[in-house]
Amino acid sequence: MSHLPRLWAFVTMLAIVAALAVVVGAVFLATRPAGSLTATAAESDLPDLAGLTPLAGPPTVKPTLAPSAAPVTPATGGPGITLTPPRLLVISQTGLPQQTKEDISQLKHVEKIDSFDGGAVRISGAGLNLLAVDPARFRAWAPKAVAEQPRVWSALAQGEFVADSSAVRRFGLVLGSEYQVDGGPRLRVAASASFGLPGVDGLVGMETGRRLGLLPGVALLVHGPEKAATTLNAGVRRLLGSGAQVVTVGGGRTARAAADKSAADRPATAKATAKTTAKATAKQPRAARQVAVGRPGSYLDLYRRSAAVCPGLSWTVLAAIGQVESSHGRNNGPSSAGAQGPMQFMPATWKAYGVDGDGDGVADIWSPYDAVPSAANYLCANGAGQGGKKLEKAIWFYNHSWSYVSKVMSISQGYARAYP
Repeated sequence: MSHLPRLWAFVTMLAIVAALAVVVGAVFLATRPAGSLTATAAESDLPDLAGLTPLAGPPTVKPTLAPSAAPVTPATGGPGITLTPPRLLVISQTGLPQQTKEDISQLKHVEKIDSFDGGAVRISGAGLNLLAVDPARFRAWAPKAVAEQPRVWSALAQGEFVADSSAVRRFGLVLGSEYQVDGGPRLRVAASASFGLPGVDGLVGMETGRRLGLLPGVALLVHGPEKAATTLNAGVRRLLGSGAQVVTVGGGRTARAAADKSAADRPATAKATAKTTAKATAKQPRAARQVAVGRPGSYLDLYRRSAAVCPGLSWTVLAAIGQVESSHGRNNGPSSAGAQGPMQFMPATWKAYGVDGDGDGVADIWSPYDAVPSAANYLCANGAGQGGKKLEKAIWFYNHSWSYVSKVMSISQGYARAYP
């Protein structure tokens, strides 16, 4: 319980404040940190795309490797799945201003940030601190063992409560039981997991968080290199107002204690005020139902034809993503997070952007003839055809990690040299 007063002093115990007008939807930022993406892969490390034949079918099909092909590497999980453990947890009195988030995202060593709704509720008089999350987004922030537990993410998607393991012990919660929130709805404890976020007693989905009256965008997670955690902590603190608190996540006990002491020493301001925030909605163009790619006999031709789906996109980017995600169809998954097929799409993303590339009337997530042009379609929706930083940002949206962007760009440049 020692973390609760320090982390959530700004939150009045939310017994569903009737006047609170909360619009769901935390703002998500992605800004490329300073640094170069010029390192390139050696041609000797690249498989022979001209000799590698695409094979359509379920994941049990094992393609024949070309003699010069690179070793099969594990699938990374597709858009938004690469695990990015949080280094810092920021708690603010109200949603952080957009400019503050931009400034944090531009700090040296910051590779990813994401904000979530949060607040306190009371169950039988006991206060619990909750985050309201989009399971698809938050999964990347979870420890690997938790990210691989389907029941956790399905429970959140179904509007149920996932308690942190420490809260289960501390409050005597019983899995499968329902608990009445004081002045609010009933919550079923569907699962428990150790999320490793100090002071956070559990997660609910965004819709449930809205029903509970949780405050929009008051929690911010920051990812960067573990060795840079101290520098990250100092940089983030400089950008925050006196009412916000920063907690180091993971790391050694000394580092956590120092961060907690610093947060505790910061003056707590008046109780949190509720502000209505506009719902952040990204305009996403509808995916084409069919594109003319056909069934080329090699991955080289397939990538080249698929790039035409997005004018301005180089086929080498598609080839690089195909190599990183599945080694060109040799490790189609499903991944532990549920990503599927040679381009490792999550089913929800596929539903929005999957296309029929070979004209058979079906957009098949397992078929390279559909998956590769679908990847081009998804990248194009995020501005990849404009090149430059827009391309880098589009790749980042494919898999939320700047190290992933760097790797894809490196391999892409290698393919450009290998196939001039």
